[in-house]
Amino acid sequence: MTPTDAPTHRNGTARNQRVALTCVAVVAAMLGLAYASVPLYRLFCQVTGFAGTTQRAERPASQILDRIVTVRFDGNVGPGLDWQFAPLQTTMQVRLGETAMMTYRATNRSDRALVGSSTFNVAPDQAGAFFNKLECFCFTEQRLEPGQSVDMPVSFFVDPAMVSDTDGAHIRLITLSYTFYPVLTPQKVGASEKPKTTTERGS
Repeated sequence: MTPTDAPTHRNGTARNQRVALTCVAVVAAMLGLAYASVPLYRLFCQVTGFAGTTQRAERPASQILDRIVTVRFDGNVGPGLDWQFAPLQTTMQVRLGETAMMTYRATNRSDRALVGSSTFNVAPDQAGAFFNKLECFCFTEQRLEPGQSVDMPVSFFVDPAMVSDTDGAHIRLITLSYTFYPVLTPQKVGASEKPKTTTERGS
């Protein structure tokens, strides 16, 4: 290398280092966005009802209308969780704004304790912004001992504002669907959060 080539070599090395650092920064930013996108997407769905995501309410509706909708209930279990899970009734008619309660029953069919967590949504998607849950088993993880069955209630209402919404005004049937999946690293569940046992194997 001649003396005149040295500055060019140093400049090229510095440029390569800047490009490498930029690439690392871009990759790190993309990874950060990927991890952040899950909670941000979940928050977006909860606020807007996008993709049929239901809402969580702190108090009942302030008014009840005469308009009636039929709510259909659906229960499913994902791969890897040996549970039976189904609603105790398949449909219910409620007035808009009326607080109603529905119960699902889950049974652990295995010979070991299993913890499950449920995902949920409603159909049609437009109903998600108006379907409000006051209390629900889906808010916490659920642990079932071998052979244990539990009744899992959900308290809800359909927002009366749905009648004034362009997309919601025509809705007469809403399907509330849950799917339980196995939890490999369960959180500690307080005694007050444990569901009431209804039946035990061999009882």
